[in-house]
Amino acid sequence: MAADPQPGRRRRTRLYALTDGRTAASRHDLTMDTMITATTDADGHGSLPTEWQEILAMCPAPNGRAVAEIAARMQMRLTPMVVLLGELLDRGLIRHRPPLDASETSNVHLLVKIRDNLARL
Repeated sequence: MAADPQPGRRRRTRLYALTDGRTAASRHDLTMDTMITATTDADGHGSLPTEWQEILAMCPAPNGRAVAEIAARMQMRLTPMVVLLGELLDRGLIRHRPPLDASETSNVHLLVKIRDNLARL
C-alpha cells in the first residue's frame, strides 16, 4: 500500500460531485461579505456530504457567517465556495442576507457612540 503523500490531510469530495456538475453559481447575489445562515441543524442531515454538514454546523441561526469566512475555514477558494453555497441555497438548506448598503453603515455618529460604549466595557 502506498504511503499518503500528505499525511494527516483528509480527502475532499470533488466540487462537481457536491454541486451536481455545476461549475458556475446559479445566484449572483452572493458576495464575499454576504451572511449565510443554516435553515436547519447539521446533525439531522447525516446523509449529506461532509462539506455541506460542515457549512451547516458553522452557520447556526441567528448569526451565521460571511461567505469569505466560510471559505477560509473550509480552506476553499472563494469562487468554488460560492458555487457550493448556491447549491445549498437552491436546496433550501441555507439562507443569505445581503451585506448592508454603505448608507446603512456610514453613520459616523452611531459608530462613535458604539466606540464610546465599547471603551466603557
